Amino acid sequence: MSRLFVAVDLPVPVRERLALMSCGLAGARWVPPEQFHLTLRFIGDIDKQLQDRVEDGLEEVRFAPFSMRLEGIGFFPPRGRPNVLWVGVAKNPELQQLQKRIEAAVVKGGGERDPRKFHPHITLARLKESPQNWIGRFLQQNSLYISEDFQVREFHLYSSVLSRNGAKHFVERSFHCIG
Repeated sequence: MSRLFVAVDLPVPVRERLALMSCGLAGARWVPPEQFHLTLRFIGDIDKQLQDRVEDGLEEVRFAPFSMRLEGIGFFPPRGRPNVLWVGVAKNPELQQLQKRIEAAVVKGGGERDPRKFHPHITLARLKESPQNWIGRFLQQNSLYISEDFQVREFHLYSSVLSRNGAKHFVERSFHCIG
């Protein structure tokens, strides 16, 4: 069984800027910069046979390269005690279309339909016991964050191995644009 997800990687300059923001909040467990990514579809634990069918479906996903940028900052859940700190993605029809195609490919390959609405974001940190006023201050200080535009030319199927020290992600396969 493999724990899988589909994601877009971020360019190094964007990762570096996010890493510079990743401090100053007590109780935050920061995501290592090399693991910053935009999840397009979490698949979960599946066996090798289903993985092969999902990969075949992802191979059929066609998309042209497109530009995107990160914008804004927030937390999940939207009500109650925050447990995930994230950076958002500027509205992007091409990204939405790519995500829909990936969802369809996963379902066609035998995966279950994802019941959650797609909310594109990059997880910066997991919050355990961060004081509410510190979270508010962090959000206020970083609320105007906007990355430079960058090109999306590929997406990846990742496996994720969980441990006490957090998850480690490994590229299983890459899928490239048509142009």
